[in-house]
Amino acid sequence: MRIALGLAALLASNAAFAAPKDLSGTWLTGDGRAKIRIDRCGPSGGNACGKVVWLKAPTDDAGAPRIDVKNPDPKKRARPIIGLTLLENLKPEDAGFAGEIYNADEGKIYQVSLERESESELSVQGCMLKVLCGSQTWTRVPDVNQQAAATPAKTAAKPAPAKVPAAPAE
Repeated sequence: MRIALGLAALLASNAAFAAPKDLSGTWLTGDGRAKIRIDRCGPSGGNACGKVVWLKAPTDDAGAPRIDVKNPDPKKRARPIIGLTLLENLKPEDAGFAGEIYNADEGKIYQVSLERESESELSVQGCMLKVLCGSQTWTRVPDVNQQAAATPAKTAAKPAPAKVPAAPAE
């Protein structure tokens, strides 16, 4: 009986240990050109989804917002890149999540696996035909809304210090 309980406890602890680390957060891509917000999604929040929330160069040479011009579906070519879903319903696999990633630069979909290396680093490996693979490390950054809130407005006037009434003399 003790052996069975010990074995059950060991299996339970190994299953918990093997569960992939949560990817939720905002990540700066390895080339620094985009920030991707990853959140839990899918059935019971067990999957991972990600969308573009920031671009280093959000507009094209004409000053227009960047759009999904290389998408193979002509109906999708007018979609703005900011807000575009790149990772959809990645499923837990081994120590990370796996599924497909859309590369808007090429208009192509690749197999991808994501695994948190640490609290601040995410390993991203993408493959085409399971033989042509590349990888990069994404770095955790503050959420875009947190960044905006933390950055003081340049034109805002600094409030005057509050006047504290003097204590009455005794």
